[in-house]
Amino acid sequence: MNRRPSFFRRLRSALGSLLLFVLMIYIAVAVWILYSGQPREAAPADAAIILGAAAWGDKPSPVFMERIRHAVNLYHAGTVKKLIFTGGTPKAGFATEAEVGARWAMKNGVPAQDILLDKTSRNTLENLRNAAQLARLNKLYTFVVVSDPYHMARASLMAHDVQLNAQMSPTPTSRFNTADVFTKVKFFHQECYNFLSYGLFSLFERRPLPDSKP
Repeated sequence: MNRRPSFFRRLRSALGSLLLFVLMIYIAVAVWILYSGQPREAAPADAAIILGAAAWGDKPSPVFMERIRHAVNLYHAGTVKKLIFTGGTPKAGFATEAEVGARWAMKNGVPAQDILLDKTSRNTLENLRNAAQLARLNKLYTFVVVSDPYHMARASLMAHDVQLNAQMSPTPTSRFNTADVFTKVKFFHQECYNFLSYGLFSLFERRPLPDSKP
């Protein structure tokens, strides 16, 4: 007569332990994302890789604009010699994210010969994988990856997976710095989910989940 209560007690204990384990992993990922997004000075490198974000027609979205601006500042400061813009287009007939970024950079003093374009990638892993291919063709070996602070942890993991010798440089003027609390929390938890999803899929299936563009 005591078997059933004993079974349910063990089940509750097992579920509680599992939930605690998942919570600890989630907290660890959250702390790592916050740490990875801290401002840091980039060391000199061959090129900056600007991770794609949404383009609104021929204009960069506010998120993408700050990534472009940061990369251009790194170029003018002499930290990098080339800019690699990444990102395709969600709809045929529209400018790619890479093209939109390159146009803004050229209007702000970066010569066309110092810009490389990946116009086909659709997510962060493809951004980095295609950038690595462009880099090999152009004999570039060291990189600064530019994106938003919350994006840096996952970008760092993916850069390692595609064997890029890269340092991370979060945008100091990210749109999310001035966003309302709800937007910040939503984006942060989305990035925690994306980080965990990529980690699990790369561990078990060696392929990433697509990620969203802000």
